[in-house]
Amino acid sequence: MRTFEDFPVGLELRFGAYEVTREEIIAFAQEFDPQPFHLDDEAAQKSLLQGLAASGYHTCAMHMRLICDGYLNKSMGLGAPGIDEIRWLHPVRPGMRLSAVHKVVGTRVPRSRPELGFVQIESQLMDQTGLVVMTLSNAVMFGRRSHDVPERESEGVMPARRALEPDPPQIDPALHATRFGPYYDDVVIGARVDLGSYHFDEARILRFARAYDPQPFHLSDEAASKMHFGRLAASGWHTAAAYMSLYVRARDKVRAAARARGEEVVSNGPSPGLRDLRWLKPVLVGDTLTYETTVTGKRAHLRPGWGIITSRATGTNQHGVRVYQASGAVLLPMRP
Repeated sequence: MRTFEDFPVGLELRFGAYEVTREEIIAFAQEFDPQPFHLDDEAAQKSLLQGLAASGYHTCAMHMRLICDGYLNKSMGLGAPGIDEIRWLHPVRPGMRLSAVHKVVGTRVPRSRPELGFVQIESQLMDQTGLVVMTLSNAVMFGRRSHDVPERESEGVMPARRALEPDPPQIDPALHATRFGPYYDDVVIGARVDLGSYHFDEARILRFARAYDPQPFHLSDEAASKMHFGRLAASGWHTAAAYMSLYVRARDKVRAAARARGEEVVSNGPSPGLRDLRWLKPVLVGDTLTYETTVTGKRAHLRPGWGIITSRATGTNQHGVRVYQASGAVLLPMRP
């Protein structure tokens, strides 16, 4: 069982492979990201992706499964507080064979909790030709063999933990739908959309964990009770994918209403990635999360006729405690 001490700065881990199938791409998208370019070959061919491709959240989930099988389930892994940055660089297609390279770039032992240490990892996910399709940077917690506080508390590059951004100011509820366009020009900075709720029952938690994140505390109450989780906990990628499922369905509802009124509806492009994703508190069995998204910025994209909308997603549990937060971006066409 690898402990914190087994992840020195400079260590490289290579592992894989994961066979990507058309059936899995569509099945994941139907549940968590039902956009046409993840569901339908013809619609995908007409999109910026130019062919059927996996959801970015699905790509992260497949990467997570590679990590679990590669080394995480042979270690004293204690979970991760979040992800600093994810970049989706190339579409993940059916037939790809994914593998990963992880490099340790920093380590840190907190003085307040010397029984564990943080390992900063830079990850690359690539296909069978060596094409890097996703990069990811984050810290992972591991148990230590000894609990003494070392003389050198940190080594290598550990990014400073940024404070959570303050909530954007509230605006007129009548402008909420402007989060979804249809065009880049129509989106209003500060527009907020309540996306609805997602209930994390045992069946949902286990189904996702068995497929993509089979760490013990996501698979059984008994294992979770021996750790800081206390009870069966949902995978962090499950909480992120649940947000996306509600986001797409809320957007499609707005678009359907616009179509019914005879208004023009256009399709968005893909997302280039996420940053500052934070799992602030564990999501436990029986929790219900309410999600919302708020526009935080907009700018022109290098691709002519397209712009980037940035937004912040949040998830709050039934006790009013924020447990999930992430900043994302999506491409929208500009008005002709």
